[in-house]
Amino acid sequence: MAKGLTSRAEDYSKWYNELVSKADLAENSAVRGCMVIKPYGYAIWEKMQAELDKKFKQTGHQNAYFPLFIPKSYFSKEAAHVDGFAKECAVVTHYRLKNDENGKGIVVDEDAKLEEELIVRPTSETIIWDTYKNWIQSYRDLPILVNQWANVVRWEMRTRLFLRTAEFLWQEGHTAHATEAEAIAEAEQMLHVYGDFAEKFMAMPVVRGIKSANERFAGALETYCIEALMQDGKALQAGTSHFLGQNFAKAFDVKFQTKTGSVEHVWATSWGVSTRLMGALIMTHSDDQGLVLPPKLAPIQVVIVPIYKGEEQLAEISEVANKIKSELEDHDISVKFDNRDTHKPGWKFAEYEMKGVPVRIAIGPKDLENGTVEVARRDTLEKQTYNLDEVVPTVRGLMTEIQESLYNKAASFREEHTTSVDTWEDFLKIIEGDGGFVSAHWDGTPETEEKIKEACKATIRCIPLDAVEEEGKCIFSGAPSKRRVLFAKAY
Repeated sequence: MAKGLTSRAEDYSKWYNELVSKADLAENSAVRGCMVIKPYGYAIWEKMQAELDKKFKQTGHQNAYFPLFIPKSYFSKEAAHVDGFAKECAVVTHYRLKNDENGKGIVVDEDAKLEEELIVRPTSETIIWDTYKNWIQSYRDLPILVNQWANVVRWEMRTRLFLRTAEFLWQEGHTAHATEAEAIAEAEQMLHVYGDFAEKFMAMPVVRGIKSANERFAGALETYCIEALMQDGKALQAGTSHFLGQNFAKAFDVKFQTKTGSVEHVWATSWGVSTRLMGALIMTHSDDQGLVLPPKLAPIQVVIVPIYKGEEQLAEISEVANKIKSELEDHDISVKFDNRDTHKPGWKFAEYEMKGVPVRIAIGPKDLENGTVEVARRDTLEKQTYNLDEVVPTVRGLMTEIQESLYNKAASFREEHTTSVDTWEDFLKIIEGDGGFVSAHWDGTPETEEKIKEACKATIRCIPLDAVEEEGKCIFSGAPSKRRVLFAKAY
């Protein structure tokens, strides 16, 4: 097991990259900007995916799948949408290769040029709304509540595993509604689905809010978001839900006959989270010893490591270990009994510490004599000895205790790193210092927001849903303001 991580205090970015690698989560691929998600990393993503999929279906959504390729002309139909994604689009121009006649290897066959170039999807609004035109004629066809699990491509120039890659995995919901009110209610509902998942499963506190006009999704009338704070004081947008109005319905001529017989354009939403959640999970909880996982998302919740000399001792320990494993599994707790003889116990301890397994149980010869085991928590690194009859109830309790402890620790960190300021000088002091969320007045204009961003790279992360009206002055322009917004530097 590779040892040692650069400390977070020394170099946070290097710490993150080393952790992703040493915890066996992902690695860079031969394709620039793309990643290979390794089995352990993918197992975490699968647990996220399973829970989110369950929540989507509980709220009435169904899964479908749409093409990877989108005709280029579709993008030109919604001007704001194409402006938002044009610089990140990968374009397919030909459909065949051939051997070069001059012996220079494989070349593009110029006789196989596509009549219309295809965009590798950066998001699927355009292809889906072209499809919905065939699905919707009457109010009886509404609402359409569809989600797809897919990969998308956005040709990012600066990439970092999970946080920003040229290709990534995600889900994207696309819904169609008869009224504006229904569509807004849908967008808000999905925001809270994301928020509840982040807090109850990822143990990651989030601020639920609305994006400023500058930060909205391309083509949306309103973008709702959940924003989390990482340990380096930077914010991370963890999920978004968009009220699209009738923009895409008008662009693709999607109309329906109402109950009264009139014909109107459909109202739309879209919403999504991606493997960026993996980056959020890593940065919210992990420490200088490695990954720290909340039990609800840990692929292995408990690992049992035997400490023995010879096959006879291993056989005796295995009998006890397998009994504990079976009893814990009866309570839906995932357990790994690591009886490999290729690595020593100390190496295994370091491996599972790096991989963030929430609870480790060690059993040695003395434990057999005393009828005890050693139980170690990954979150606090505390170890304690328990009698055999206490192990199962103790570990069951730890599943809840660790989950709650991680959330509370992250919530305390966010509270300590959220600051209200009223002057530009105080604003810069925080933003250019330890960072965190800065709650400040803003005059509501895109021009001021852009000037603040140019001055210090801080952006408006959101206008919190629970923001109260409060008379004040914009920290930058001095113009009147009626509420505070949250600023931060961000990933």
